[in-house]
This record gives sequence, C-alpha cells and structure tokens, in this order.
Amino acid sequence: MITVIKDVEVYSPKYIGRKQVLIVGNRFEGIYDEISIPTNFIHINEVDGSGKLIFPGFIDNHVHIIGAGGEEGFSTRTSEIKFSELTTSGITTAIGCLGTDGVCRDMESLIAKARSLEEDGISAYCYTGSYQVPVVTVTNSIKEDLMLIDKVIGVGEIALSDHRSSQPTFEEFVKVAAEARVGGLLSGKSGIVDIHMGVGNRRLEKVFLLLENTEIPPTQLLPTHINRSRELFEEGIEYLKKGGYIDLTTSSDPDYLEPGELIASKGLKRIYDLGLPIEQVTFSSDGQGSMPKYNENDEFMGIGICSVKSLYCEVRKAILEEGMPIEKTIVVITSNVAKLFKLKDVGEIKAGYFADFVLVNKDDLKICDVYAKGKILVKDEKAIVKNVFE
Repeated sequence: MITVIKDVEVYSPKYIGRKQVLIVGNRFEGIYDEISIPTNFIHINEVDGSGKLIFPGFIDNHVHIIGAGGEEGFSTRTSEIKFSELTTSGITTAIGCLGTDGVCRDMESLIAKARSLEEDGISAYCYTGSYQVPVVTVTNSIKEDLMLIDKVIGVGEIALSDHRSSQPTFEEFVKVAAEARVGGLLSGKSGIVDIHMGVGNRRLEKVFLLLENTEIPPTQLLPTHINRSRELFEEGIEYLKKGGYIDLTTSSDPDYLEPGELIASKGLKRIYDLGLPIEQVTFSSDGQGSMPKYNENDEFMGIGICSVKSLYCEVRKAILEEGMPIEKTIVVITSNVAKLFKLKDVGEIKAGYFADFVLVNKDDLKICDVYAKGKILVKDEKAIVKNVFE
C-alpha cells in the first residue's frame, strides 16, 4: 500500500512547511515539495492534508497499561488500558509500568499486555519492577531482564520521597541505577530508571547525591511527577541545569490540585521562559493510575483515574493558552522521548521511520486522524481498529 498525505503542513517535529508525505508500507518513504506517482499499476491512497498539520505519533512513557492498585483498597483498583483509549489520544508508542502494587500486578502480565498492544498495531514496551527496591524482576536481575526480554527497556517506577515507597537507602538506589546502566549498555537499550517522585521533604536528594558521588550520567534517570509541588519543580529545574531530563505528569484534576501543583502546560511554559533546554523535558500521562482527591482540609474525597487523553491535551494547552511555539512543544511527547529511551524509528517524521503520525486541524489543533505503522487507526476522532475484546 502506498499512501500520500497531500498539501499538509509538516512538523517533523521541526516545522518544514507545506509538503507531500509519501508512505510505502509501514514506513515514511520521503517528504517532498511536489510528487508525481504513476497510478496505472499500483493502488495509491491519497489523503487531503489541506488545512491540517501532521505531527509524529505521540509517545507516552509512563502508562499503567494493566491498571494500578487503588489508594483505598481492592475495590479501587483501576482497569487495564484499552487499545482505543491510546489511539484516540494520538498515542502510537506506550511504555507500561507497575506502581505501588507489585504483588497483584506482575511483570508477566505487563509484558503480555505490551505484546498485545503491539499485535493490535502500535509500539509498546515496559519497565521492570515497581515502587519496590530491591527490584522484583522476571529473571534473576535487572541486567538480565534488560538483556533477555525484548519488551523491557528500563526500570521502574521506583518510588522516592513518598510514604508508599520501600524507603531504599542511597546505596540500594545506586545499585539499581548502576545495574540499569550496564544492562542498558549491553542490550543497546536506554536502561532508564523511571523515578516516581512523591511530595516528601527529601525530594531529589538521592538523585543529586548520585550525580555527585558516582560516574552514572544524569540521563540514566528520569524523575517523573516533577510538577506535583512547587518545591519539587524548582529542584527539577536545578536537575535540568545539571544535564538531567525531567518528566511532567499531564493527568490532574483542576478541582483537586495538590498544594503547589503545577499543571504540565504551565510548568513547560515556565521552563521555556527561563531559557532552559526543552529538549530535556518529557510529558507522560500516568494513564490508568489512581488519582486520590482531597479537599482543602486534606480530607479524602474519592479516587479519580489518570487519563492518557491528558497527554496531548496539555501539549495543546501549552500552545493555545500559554503561547508556546508548536515545534518547541510537540517534542515533549515525540522526539525528546524517542532520543532519551533510544527508541528507533519513532518520534520523527523522517524517511525510513515508522509511519506513525497524527493529523490535527490547523485552526484548533484537535486530533483528526491517527496512523501507526502506516495503518489508519483513528478517523475523525473515532477508533476504526479496536482490540477484539473491547
């Protein structure tokens, strides 16, 4: 199958103008000013891209793809993600994780779900482990999981500065990062340690100590939920200055924000205004994670569920409400993530890469169509390919 997206404005994620995008099979063949393909012997699918922008398919690096443990017991456990929930959100690559519950949610199920999503048509990976240190792995070690299990590309989410963490010592934390580093090098993967940051007073203390006392580079770690408090966010700014990456969580409830919590779009705008490298910032949704709600008196009001739809929603807000340039914003869910996680052939609109892309209306930036590996999954915001069990 050959597909041509005609007269579309291309963000690769860099803006390169109005182009003709040619797709052959599951990959981009090229991007052209003009194109002429003979039609007498092959079938060509032509898509009118006028009035639309094309972005690389979105990458969500932190999704509870098999659900997560609730904060109020078994009855508040969240359900696993549906394929259509990802695709209608423009997500064509997902990285799955466990969370607080590493007992009733396990690595075997996580890997199986990642394979299921891949079979359905998108790219999917996962971390090994959960909040807990020492990390519970499938094989004998973090290193073996990274080297022997294709879907495992990192470790986490490891919890720090949180009452729900296993309260690892600094030495235990360093051993996790060191093993992830070596396992990543030997397997050709990133070996990223995804760090769940709580609101405890120690914040990024262990992360900074690791940089000061070991040879492990800051790019081996990705602290997430960094926008959950003003104090944590400011330490995240310092981590950026030291060459590290930070991840802003897009799921939030505007009626039940934690004290000092910044929504992701405003956090990104602050980083941009400070002149700090946007290339070292990623967004993730925390999709299907549980989201406790507390009132102004810190009284528990119920449980919400984090949504993958928030991923692009916050990017769109940063552009339309915060006035950020599109090409400086879309990178936080495309090329930045692909580079950090060493994901090959995704994150850019580029010849030879998988034909993962999202078409949006130019005027309001709403999602129209979503393609993964050259196959259309969403047409006019409606899923047209679904998991057989949905």
